[in-house]
Amino acid sequence: MSSPTSSPTTVITNIASLVTNDPSLGWGSPRSSKFESGGRSPLGLIQDAAVVIEGDRIAWTGESRKAPATDNRVDAGGRAVVPGFVDSHSHLVFAGDRTQEFNARMSGRPYSAGGIRTTVAATRAASDAELERNLTRYLAEALRQGTTTFETKSGYGLTVEDESRALRIASRHTDEVTYMGAHIVSPDYADDPAAYVALVTGDMLNACAPYARWIDVFCEKGAFDGDQARAILTAGKAAGLHPRIHANQLSYGPGVQLAVELDAASADHCTHLTDADIDALANSATVATLLPGAEFSTRAEWPNARRLLDAGVTVALSTDCNPGSSFTSSVPFCIALAVRDMGMTPDEAVWSATAGGAAALRRTDIGHLTPGAYADLAFLDAPSHVHLAYRPGVPLVSEVWRRGVRKV
Repeated sequence: MSSPTSSPTTVITNIASLVTNDPSLGWGSPRSSKFESGGRSPLGLIQDAAVVIEGDRIAWTGESRKAPATDNRVDAGGRAVVPGFVDSHSHLVFAGDRTQEFNARMSGRPYSAGGIRTTVAATRAASDAELERNLTRYLAEALRQGTTTFETKSGYGLTVEDESRALRIASRHTDEVTYMGAHIVSPDYADDPAAYVALVTGDMLNACAPYARWIDVFCEKGAFDGDQARAILTAGKAAGLHPRIHANQLSYGPGVQLAVELDAASADHCTHLTDADIDALANSATVATLLPGAEFSTRAEWPNARRLLDAGVTVALSTDCNPGSSFTSSVPFCIALAVRDMGMTPDEAVWSATAGGAAALRRTDIGHLTPGAYADLAFLDAPSHVHLAYRPGVPLVSEVWRRGVRKV
């Protein structure tokens, strides 16, 4: 299949079930609620499948018996293959942990945004090398569980120097870097939130923008109100950063409507939604990113994924990996939670953790296994993707390829 000037080609054969996320290979739209069993799957499922990789991209997918000749051949051994998971929401540049807080919360103390201050103190005290070691540790952990693309945020420094160094470190490991100086009002500005908003939209933004693609804000009681959030995201847009927003996690509020107003790529959490919020999301390009690890870890109310999907909202699933409210890097765990407790089917959950995450990052080159996409894939020690929810807690991911290279 390759020519003297092209990259070597590899065919992976004997795939029991291949999730392509190509709607043309199934029926129904990925924005539809019709993720039903029987017939042709909206996941673009191919049985007894093969994938051809050329360089770092997918060159061909289809039935094994139709696979073209290639330079190399890999036998999947009857395992299922899914696109690499796209974790579109994480907070991985931090130091310390909050074991005591978690232990107390599990004994009856509710979560509040104030817990972030504990991590801020530890992060400020850490060296660059310590922060990067911590980051790469959790990235390796996530990769072993099938995550091939991740977004991560600042937000645990809350000074110009600490926010910019967090983003500088993160940018060495991913293109999906988010400036989140507006995680909470810095303890240094507790008596003058307006001055902190001015810093976030001024000197801090100027120092951080060169390292980031996105800007985020925690729009919530105890963090930033709607007017403050609008000012922060608008300033970010003017600096060339695209908005995303922590919205409607702990209470009803203006976050989702603001996300749609500003064409945010994603409104994240989306637990407390009015009918108007759902209508706004359904009629916009803003993805609702659900983070079940946070509800699991805080014993909070689960987001109603069924309500969103039935309204036609595009839904993503992500880990929200952070040391306070969702200390998991496992997308498979979040898939199982979404199916068990949020009303999603296994097909919907897998789509949302792959193609949905790609949509939340406004990427078309990841989250699916069709020609032109990056060759990011995860092998499962199972015959079907359904096992991700069917066998919760079992380490099913047995092999991970990223950009055409086996990493695990």
